[in-house]
Amino acid sequence: MTDPAEVVRIIIADDHPMFREGLRLVLSGADGFEVVGEAEDGHQAVALALEAQPDVAIMDLNMPRLLGVEATRQIVAASPHIGVLVLTMFDDDASVFAAMRAGARGYLLKGANRAAVLRAVSSVAQGDVIVGPAVARHLHRLLATRDPGTVFPELTRREHEVLGRVAAGESNGEIARALTLSDKTVRNHISNLFTKLQVATRAQAIVRAREAGLGLTDDGPDAASPPVGRSGSA
Repeated sequence: MTDPAEVVRIIIADDHPMFREGLRLVLSGADGFEVVGEAEDGHQAVALALEAQPDVAIMDLNMPRLLGVEATRQIVAASPHIGVLVLTMFDDDASVFAAMRAGARGYLLKGANRAAVLRAVSSVAQGDVIVGPAVARHLHRLLATRDPGTVFPELTRREHEVLGRVAAGESNGEIARALTLSDKTVRNHISNLFTKLQVATRAQAIVRAREAGLGLTDDGPDAASPPVGRSGSA
């Protein structure tokens, strides 16, 4: 039996009752998850999140009264410990980057399978930043067009490349293979950029990148990719 202290408390914000019901059944049927409330519009989502103080808020983007991006921004500003996981049909650049800049820790498409959703909720609850493969491609595309010298000039070009791939959800091994580096070299680059950015975790590094607009600007069936990182990992 799961220790109540280890149960992930969740709210669901979506304006489609049937989708909420299906998602609630998926989450309630899995060990270690508890749905503590539901909202059918953005205003309800903010009020419910601030009242219930869940570990995770699953957020649709297109909702009446208040859109999911603004609801996310208000929830994170008032209660930054609440992890917002966007679960939506929208996979365009503007939606992805707006949600991440608003403070969402995760972004999945509604075609994601049951295992991917459960994994994403668990990861976001632990402080990880997680995106699905389709969303990661959006991040890669924008990062590839940015001039690395305009953001975080204290980082070397290689450190910019590594940070961009961290922000897109790649593991150390994936970064090493993509850049033809050893795992040790990748770890050293990540350690150096952590020091330069004055952060301790991957999630914090992504927040710094988001605040600076690195790869996360408003311009411009899938399984979840590995989480960007949890507290204390490099």
